[in-house]
Amino acid sequence: MTRVVVTGGSGKLGRAVVSDLLEHDYEVVVLDRVRPSDGRASFTETDLTDYGQVVEAFTAIDSRYSRVDAVVHLAAIPGPGARPNAVTFSHNVSASYHVFAAARAAGVKNVVWASSETLLGLPLDTPPAYIPIDEDHPVRPESAYALGKLMDETMAAQFCRWDPELKLIGLRFSNVMEIADYAAFPSFNHDPMLRKWNLWGYIDARDGAQAVRKALEYKGTGLEVCIIANADTVMTTPSAELAAQVFPGVPVTRELSGTETMLSIDKARRLLGYEPRHTWRSTAL
Repeated sequence: MTRVVVTGGSGKLGRAVVSDLLEHDYEVVVLDRVRPSDGRASFTETDLTDYGQVVEAFTAIDSRYSRVDAVVHLAAIPGPGARPNAVTFSHNVSASYHVFAAARAAGVKNVVWASSETLLGLPLDTPPAYIPIDEDHPVRPESAYALGKLMDETMAAQFCRWDPELKLIGLRFSNVMEIADYAAFPSFNHDPMLRKWNLWGYIDARDGAQAVRKALEYKGTGLEVCIIANADTVMTTPSAELAAQVFPGVPVTRELSGTETMLSIDKARRLLGYEPRHTWRSTAL
């Protein structure tokens, strides 16, 4: 059985990741400051801003385990505005450095972490370079939170350069949603500007968890970055119509079918075998 440490396993996406991994016969250890609701996972309260604690957690914890096979790093101040800018940046970047460095020190070669769609210019006050946005789109952090995610990706590239056997996969998650959140979705259709800030994207937490597991199971080395969104938007208005109405003049690089996502998941599908299985439409419509 593969033992996976999940930082932030008590959070919104973390809960889904922990559940999915357990259901696929992984042994899961949650590192967080809050005990997870899923009692099937082991838990060790850990401060990721303390490098020594992270190194210990990735090597051995008495009465818990003596080795770790893989790491999923989800813990972070979750977005712009939640804390003062400097606190968000320093906390998140330090935690990610500690995770990457501790994994290297512990000999863990398989690390998946939560990057973010915010790197792509959100809230898109400056229109995107093209639609749909993909991994080749210029990164354009517009907040301290997004700048921290860019630092994470930059660090990850260098850790992979230092260790050619290391695999680091950054998943640029869209706005994470749970089933209870879907009741509000029909109201978005009355005003396209309400959700234009991320091209009307979202990710069902269960599909986010699938992406994490697929990334863990990907047989490769080096750094890879993938956008992770659902296959559709939060709208009932066709995507081509939305793009033309809200972002006139922005090139649309291929035909948009129906309400398909404008945050391209083509790379995740091709590289990881990721395929979203859930949609808000089956719950809220």
